[in-house]
Parts: sequence; C-alpha cells; structure tokens
Amino acid sequence: MEYLKAFIIGGVICMLVQILMDHTKLMPGRIMVLLVCSGVVLGAVGVYEPFLKFAECGASVPLSGFGYNLWKGVKEAVDSDGFIGLFRGGFKMAAVGTSAALIFSYIISLIFKPKMPK
Repeated sequence: MEYLKAFIIGGVICMLVQILMDHTKLMPGRIMVLLVCSGVVLGAVGVYEPFLKFAECGASVPLSGFGYNLWKGVKEAVDSDGFIGLFRGGFKMAAVGTSAALIFSYIISLIFKPKMPK
C-alpha cells in the first residue's frame, strides 16, 4: 500500500508540473527552480514535513523534496553553527544525492557512449 500511495502522490506532483509546462510559457529549467523553491518555502512554513511523513517517497523524490532537504540542512546548520551554517547546511544535506547522481551518470555515460548533437 505504501508503494501505491507514493506512486499516486508522486504522479499527481508530476501531473501538476506537466500541466504547468503545457499551459504556460515557462521553460523547464524555471519550472525545476520553482519546484525546488516551493519545497524550501513549504518546508520553512512547516507544511512539507507532515506532507513528507504522509506521502513518503512520493514527496521526497520530486524536486520539491530536494528543496525541502536543502532547507532542512540549512536550518539544522544555522541552529548549530550560526551564520556560517547558512552556507554549508544545504551542501551537507544534499551531498549524498548529488554525488550519487554525478557518479551514476558518469558510469552510464561510459557504458553507453553518448554522442553530442550536431
């Protein structure tokens, strides 16, 4: 049942983003930034954490979950280290996911030999 809930909630988030892409003139990069920033804002006002507990992977995998993760890292670092935590908190919380994405994409590029478009 957890998988079904995560699939439905993650699918609804993706559906809303697709509607946004189809019916606005926003470029995909701006929509991605909007998702990350919405995760930060919703985390800051205390809405994203209860949503994350309910939806689990359906809310943590989309880019809004990445934004929430960045905010959570900054909040914890500022609470423990003061002002300097503002600069290192997000890197600390997102380092594993970002590193994994870079490492696995590099490995896949070695396996499949991507070609640059002409």
